[in-house]
Amino acid sequence: MAILKVQHVILHFRGVTALSDVSFEVEPGALHSVIGPNGAGKTSLLNCISGVYRPQRGAIHFDGRDITRLSPATRTTLGIARTFQNIALFKGMTVLDNLLIGRHVHEQRGVIAGGLYWGAAKAEEIENREVVEDIIDFLEIQHIRKKVVGTLAYGLQKRVELARALALEPRLLLLDEPMAGMNAEEKEDMARFILDISEDRGTTIVMIEHDMGVVMDISHRVTVLSFGEKIADGTPEHVQGDAAVQEAYLGQSQAEE
Repeated sequence: MAILKVQHVILHFRGVTALSDVSFEVEPGALHSVIGPNGAGKTSLLNCISGVYRPQRGAIHFDGRDITRLSPATRTTLGIARTFQNIALFKGMTVLDNLLIGRHVHEQRGVIAGGLYWGAAKAEEIENREVVEDIIDFLEIQHIRKKVVGTLAYGLQKRVELARALALEPRLLLLDEPMAGMNAEEKEDMARFILDISEDRGTTIVMIEHDMGVVMDISHRVTVLSFGEKIADGTPEHVQGDAAVQEAYLGQSQAEE
């Protein structure tokens, strides 16, 4: 049974159609990529899944539950986390503090109990720190754990944003161009981490990425959008050989050569 179902989603912005009858499914534990030329509707699709946008028509189901009208915060409590194309961290805070903020959905004790740091509140704080430290080790950012985020290089900030999303312990992780702006070495590291999240942690991932080499190497399945419409869906090998995909990326004249 699919963990995520996007069914006939239509999204309009003042007469402009961002998504037109888009449907696809994501299996539990899959690393599912969404690709397409610029302006294809990829980020709009992720925004519909995470709750930033609400489609005019269609439905989105997560783990058998209709989440189409739920708020982003409610979807987070259900186990959906995401990163953004433009980094959305608290840049005046340390790496460690940013990750601890990512644990907020798991906090059961009130402010007063937390402030007293006693009993169950103390145990909860210790548990949250253990989870965060495990993620810091997993993503190999021990050396920057106490650094202020705004002072870090761009590639490290992208890794910290991934770490904060993991701090939510998501069942579904949405990644919006996690390798954008990175050099070859940083991309290689990020691809390795994403693959480990999928294989070692069993997290279901939906990823938008422009680097086709990475997409074809690590994805289990690929959905292709063009001008808001789904034009292909299948294994990387199938999608690579699809004539409609080649036309969308290369243009009709080049596809025919």
